[in-house]
Amino acid sequence: MKERTFITITRQYGSGGFYIAEALAKKMGVKCYSRNIVAAAAESLDDTADIQSVVEKSYDTPNDFVASLSALMGQGVPRQNQMYIQQARIIRELAEGIEGAVFVGRCADYILRDVPNCFSFFLYADDDCRRERAKKYYKDFSFQDVLDVDNKRRNYYNYYTGRTWGDPQNYDLMINTTNFTEVEPIVKIMFDYVELRQK
Repeated sequence: MKERTFITITRQYGSGGFYIAEALAKKMGVKCYSRNIVAAAAESLDDTADIQSVVEKSYDTPNDFVASLSALMGQGVPRQNQMYIQQARIIRELAEGIEGAVFVGRCADYILRDVPNCFSFFLYADDDCRRERAKKYYKDFSFQDVLDVDNKRRNYYNYYTGRTWGDPQNYDLMINTTNFTEVEPIVKIMFDYVELRQK
């Protein structure tokens, strides 16, 4: 794999995307960026709330009424938009200054769409698989909670990119993780795909 290769991973909740991203970053010898981008953006905006609260709020999108009201009241850019702008800035700066990375979520595939050697993946799984993973890994999460998280991610992505979350045209490769019990085979698929594309 070439130096300065960047991977972006968009994923359904319960598809194992975060664990796959960490394993892929380790194989590539680079860092994995996810919640740490949210934390850095919050810090730059002087948000002192705990990280879990900041992450939960980071997927909020202002509706047209809130945005218009903020402008009328002279408050400028709504808080949610400020968070997106800061996260996008951090992702771009990281991509300009490091030798490669794996980015999870945060519309990174869109933000880095014109960066050379950047490859985007969408990871998904069937409902039964995600239901079981929710029981096993996400404590008291119901399947409705899983769907609610996906809905937030979808709205966030669609709002800030003007694209459709999960549309195959937005990604280099989409992978169904349903029948994989370990992350290594999926990591190998992604790694090999990038190497083939770079030849």
